[in-house]
Amino acid sequence: MSAYLLTSTVMMLMSLIALGYTFRQLQVARRHLRILNSHRIAAHSAIQKSRMDLLEVRNRAKLLEDTVSGGASAVEKVHKAISNTTFGLIDLFSRDEEFRESARKARQTHDNTSENVYKTVRTTNRALHILADTLIIGKAEKKIASRKPGGNGSSE
Repeated sequence: MSAYLLTSTVMMLMSLIALGYTFRQLQVARRHLRILNSHRIAAHSAIQKSRMDLLEVRNRAKLLEDTVSGGASAVEKVHKAISNTTFGLIDLFSRDEEFRESARKARQTHDNTSENVYKTVRTTNRALHILADTLIIGKAEKKIASRKPGGNGSSE
């Protein structure tokens, strides 16, 4: 009976040691998994930060374009109001028909020129936005896209 007891004890001891070893390996695997997960989250955060930075640059560029366009429209409206008032008063109070006709021609020329100037401002503004988008934002997008996973994640 003592051989049976000794064998059972040795088997129980070996099972306990194997269980302890398995538990320790499980702890190590969990620790490595937590480390791996934290690296994955950090890499994902860096990618998200790059995307958010790029989005911010795009939004600022669009805001600038809209501000210039809106400003040009506001100035154009004020300019038209002043022009309409001035030419309207000339037309209303002038007694000389020849002078009125000359003022009407000047008004037509003035209005066409003003319209072209404001249209040019808006077109130039849009062209500058497209150029900036192509040169600056496109370059930033390529830079982000060309980054290799597992890089140092530092910005240049």
